[in-house]
Amino acid sequence: MKTPQTDKKSAPILFQMMIYAVILFVAQLISQTLPPAFPIPTPVIGLVLLYLLLTCRIIKIEWVDSLANTLIGLIAFLFVPSGISLTANLKIMQTEGLKLVFVIILSTIILLVVTAYTARALLWLKSKLQAPAKPVKSVTWKQQNGGLQ
Repeated sequence: MKTPQTDKKSAPILFQMMIYAVILFVAQLISQTLPPAFPIPTPVIGLVLLYLLLTCRIIKIEWVDSLANTLIGLIAFLFVPSGISLTANLKIMQTEGLKLVFVIILSTIILLVVTAYTARALLWLKSKLQAPAKPVKSVTWKQQNGGLQ
């Protein structure tokens, strides 16, 4: 007995590149309109836009999945320039290394604590919104006063 295939075909790679390019272009326009006192990097805005488009189902996951998997496979190669830059500036690491390590550890702890409390608050809010209303028990006058005496 044959089972029906549920695999969805990915979009052509050029179409996927075009989707990412349009999202990054719109993100760049948004980034340029933000005030200089509130700078948000274009890739961050692009990620938020892509997430919103996928969540609202304006863009289907099949339209962007194979290029995303390719880019994830290349991520180690993409971090090579920053590693080379770090080794080129070892003098900074020698003078400011302890401060950098302290800031990284402290910010990681703060991030974990804020994430935990945010998740806890969202779960509490979700349970309050989804909790069924408790039925009101009707009590008669007789039951309330112990019957007639």
